Amino acid sequence: MIQCDAAPPAKLVLKLAETREELEACFRLLHDAYVGAGFMKPDPSGLRVTIYHALPTTSTLLAKYGDRVVGTISLVRESTLGFPLQKIFDISAIRRAGGNIAEVSALAVDRRFQATGGMILFPLMKFMYEYAKRYFDTRHLVIAVNPRHIGMYEGLLFFRRLKQNPVDHYDFVNGAPAVGAHLDLGTAPETYRKHYGRRPPDKNLYRYFTQLDLPNIVFPDKRFFTTNDPVMTPELINYFFNQRTDAFRRLSAREIVLLHAIYDLPAYKAYLPPLPPDAHQTELKPRQHQRFSVMCPAVLVLRNDAPERSYVMKVIECSRTGFRAKASRPVPVGAQGTVMIELGESDTSRMRVQSVRRGSSSDENVALFRIDSDDDTWRKFVNALRMARTHGELGEATQFLHLSA
Repeated sequence: MIQCDAAPPAKLVLKLAETREELEACFRLLHDAYVGAGFMKPDPSGLRVTIYHALPTTSTLLAKYGDRVVGTISLVRESTLGFPLQKIFDISAIRRAGGNIAEVSALAVDRRFQATGGMILFPLMKFMYEYAKRYFDTRHLVIAVNPRHIGMYEGLLFFRRLKQNPVDHYDFVNGAPAVGAHLDLGTAPETYRKHYGRRPPDKNLYRYFTQLDLPNIVFPDKRFFTTNDPVMTPELINYFFNQRTDAFRRLSAREIVLLHAIYDLPAYKAYLPPLPPDAHQTELKPRQHQRFSVMCPAVLVLRNDAPERSYVMKVIECSRTGFRAKASRPVPVGAQGTVMIELGESDTSRMRVQSVRRGSSSDENVALFRIDSDDDTWRKFVNALRMARTHGELGEATQFLHLSA
């Protein structure tokens, strides 16, 4: 089955779906593929749109051949709504292993390209693989697929089935049977090297996934080292989930409440379903300081009397008053010092901080820090994360500098 071309046609472009036209083309391609496979009934809109597509933690990737969208795949990151497959599969063991999780979902390739030896599929899978590691800071990929498709993921990509038995009825895909599977991206390169390292170039998935640079891939232009690339403006939310489809009208009361908690900016509220009268308001209470997922390199230098003064770190979550970081070795609880954090290619923050406690039950190198003295760069960064509606608006972060956090 493997036919990975190191030099795909120049007409093939792989990118994040960002515009209304690109998103609509992806949702239409997905609808036709799912209807054809019996995974959904035809929708009057001609689109397959789910609540997960509305979330800022979901990225829809596409493959264009010329001006036509010929492939799509989505990466769903953690949110208060969880993952689609959590309704039937237990991923608690994966959580205990540590690291971020993303569900691979909504894969479709134009039927006219399905017999071209992976001409679209393999570049799309490579894009997904690189995007997950490079931008989502993902360690674990999980999937729920029809049993007749699991062979590709197991036999070629070395996903391992989740321990649960395959289910016979999965509501997310019109009651079709499903198999859950998992890939650890931390160990995948060595697995691919072992099985594919000596294969010829067009069969060498180790080289293809881990070493080859495809010029066809266009990564998002990002100012900051964030892990999410939201594209859904209030207008796009209204268009896809109210006007074109009835996706919002099909939500449960709990999903509506959680959606309001995720989109707490007034511009979005006008287009969300009204809260049910008996909504549990406790679920809507915002945190005093919102937390945001990032992947920012940092160096911590402790005060002079500390025996080991310097720690290389990666900040993985931040708020207005603190952050969570993974260090090269455990940082003593209560340690004080100065941290320099690279927020982006041109933005660096320098602050006085203190380690207040361990930040992970599974990794002793993860610590939670309190910010004792911040700077304008940090305030601009966090305010932009809170107020920017799309990843593009983060590029104009200065406009958010003087907003209260």
